[in-house]
Amino acid sequence: MKALAPLVASLLFGLCSAVTAAPITLKVAHFLPPSSPGHKDVIQPWCEAIKADSDGQLQCQIYPAMQLGGTPAQLLNQVRDGVVDVVWTLPGYNPGMFPISEVFELPFMTTTAPASSRALWDFINDYAQAEFADVKLIAAWISGPYQIHTRKTAVRKLSDLAGLKIRAPSRLSTRLLSALGATPVGMPVPQITEALSKGVIDGAMAPWEVLPATKAHELTQYHTDVVKGRTLATSTMVLLMNPARYHSLSPELQAVIDKNSGATTSVWISEQFAQADAVGLQAAQERGNEIIYLTTTQTERWEAAALTVTEQWIQQMNQQHKGAELVKAARSLVDKYTKK
Repeated sequence: MKALAPLVASLLFGLCSAVTAAPITLKVAHFLPPSSPGHKDVIQPWCEAIKADSDGQLQCQIYPAMQLGGTPAQLLNQVRDGVVDVVWTLPGYNPGMFPISEVFELPFMTTTAPASSRALWDFINDYAQAEFADVKLIAAWISGPYQIHTRKTAVRKLSDLAGLKIRAPSRLSTRLLSALGATPVGMPVPQITEALSKGVIDGAMAPWEVLPATKAHELTQYHTDVVKGRTLATSTMVLLMNPARYHSLSPELQAVIDKNSGATTSVWISEQFAQADAVGLQAAQERGNEIIYLTTTQTERWEAAALTVTEQWIQQMNQQHKGAELVKAARSLVDKYTKK
């Protein structure tokens, strides 16, 4: 029995060490302030979920508003290089890096955020896995529909956009604004406030949810949207994890990350943004701003003008892929989940 004592003590010490192992803290970074819906309603609850599901073994240190330095466009490299463990970012901030999944940013492609986000997740798994080969894709979703928010000019018809300098979030929205007659000015969300306040831009293309965090509803008077159905434009968003960090976790903790990843998580995130859109719209209404919904005829004119953006995208994709088939597949998936 005495000979077994050291072995028993060793086993007990190992067991106690495992039980009392220090929590693993993941560095989570994004580009918006702590007051934003993305921080409060998505990142924080996601972190709380993995903490609860891991009995406290997984925790987050969140760095909003690019607190670790760099620009929103550099978040992709930060998570690839392991500077941070998890990021929320927009693929559109890195033009050309996600050419296939970019199809969901084509004008008049998407419908509701939950349905289109479910479609996006399936589409990536069917056609665009290679674009995310060097990261772990936790979730992929679309923002709410984009409206055009203007300072001094009410946009009621296509010709009202002529010459207006409008913030564009991505290369496809840049092409769309040009096709509609506006002058696009590319910039990420955090720059909208200063650009509007200084008159660098006449308006911004953005979803309702970003208005309160950027104070854009205080800096604009008019908000123009198309009639219900397909959205004018949107952006794809992703939650990404450094793959080496993921694989460094125990199988049990990897399972916790997996539980909080995938199609269900993507749809849940999109629902939080949809709720935030309602809050942003209400904020604009409470200030007495004018909400303009285009007539069906005007919407059809905008859609006709935007066709060149889709056609150009198909032609460029045809150099390596079958662009028309990708558009057809994306629309089919959007229709599939919209009808449910």
